[in-house]
Amino acid sequence: MNTVVVATLVTVCVGIFVGIFLGAAGIIFKVETDEREEEVLSALPGNNCGGCGYPGCSGLAAAIVKGEAPVNGCPVGGKETGDRIAAIMGTESADTVKQVAFVACQGDCEKAVRLYEYTGPLDCRTMGFAPAGGPKACREGCLGGGTCVKACPFDAIHIVDGIARVDKDKCKACGKCIAVCPRKLISLIPYDAGFAVACSSHSKGPAVMKECSVGCIGCGICARNCPSGAVAVNDNLAVIDQEKCVSCGACAAKCPKKAIV
Repeated sequence: MNTVVVATLVTVCVGIFVGIFLGAAGIIFKVETDEREEEVLSALPGNNCGGCGYPGCSGLAAAIVKGEAPVNGCPVGGKETGDRIAAIMGTESADTVKQVAFVACQGDCEKAVRLYEYTGPLDCRTMGFAPAGGPKACREGCLGGGTCVKACPFDAIHIVDGIARVDKDKCKACGKCIAVCPRKLISLIPYDAGFAVACSSHSKGPAVMKECSVGCIGCGICARNCPSGAVAVNDNLAVIDQEKCVSCGACAAKCPKKAIV
């Protein structure tokens, strides 16, 4: 009987000691949380997409409160969310340019030369290991496997006629499609961008024409006809500086291959 009593007392004492120890540790090592962090978190959309570069909305909220991220750091929430967070932080909201994903390729089933019919797994990362780097002759164009489609949490990108196409009104510029595209064909451009080069091939003109009917051949006609100096040809591929572009359309009108859309 004494043994049972002793064991019970020991257990009770140990429990009390552990409780006191944990309570004291909780007080000593308590991490103070800025009340604004919860307010900022509630203002964020809650998608936890990682497009801001932080591990979810809570990570971004903590970074904003610490001054490590801008108040408009959420690409999904856009200007409206940035304005709300700026009010919480007591700062002015910076101008936010709405962006959208853009696929720099037009090589669909009709325009791109196909070498063979692919029957393997529909994943661009896998298709790249198929013979000749995929079924299309162009080794820098969209494979059409839909890896970006699976990654998009907003149903904003789909495979149409063998290439990825973005629904601008659904896209939240989270960047997930950009991260998974093995050929790096997707980038963010301003939502209201007038024109963009829909090609990613750096091959020389004769090679491009054998692979795709709408590929950029690097002829430079677009650059020579741009009145604002927004177009240049780098490594056989035309590029448009969106900050200089005035959306006059001269480059698209003069492009012999219609590679600018």
